[in-house]
Amino acid sequence: MFGMIDNFMKGITKEDVNKFAKSKNVFLDDDELNFTYDFVKKNYKEMLKNPSLFKIDRYKNKYKGNNFEKIKKVYIEYFSKYQRFL
Repeated sequence: MFGMIDNFMKGITKEDVNKFAKSKNVFLDDDELNFTYDFVKKNYKEMLKNPSLFKIDRYKNKYKGNNFEKIKKVYIEYFSKYQRFL
């Protein structure tokens, strides 16, 4: 499973992140998009290896309006859905 995710993450672009966010009704400004893209690219392996150590609330100040709550909801949804594969 990690190999598939690793291959996907090597090719992911900011546009991919932005399209996914929009599909979840999250509209990121440039700063939010840059932070999200950079964070995911740099930290996805650690998040997958130790999901219980990832504390999403630390990053609330990186988002404006209700974007953080929407992102947190998506994170919880996907983590719940796929945690058994990690």
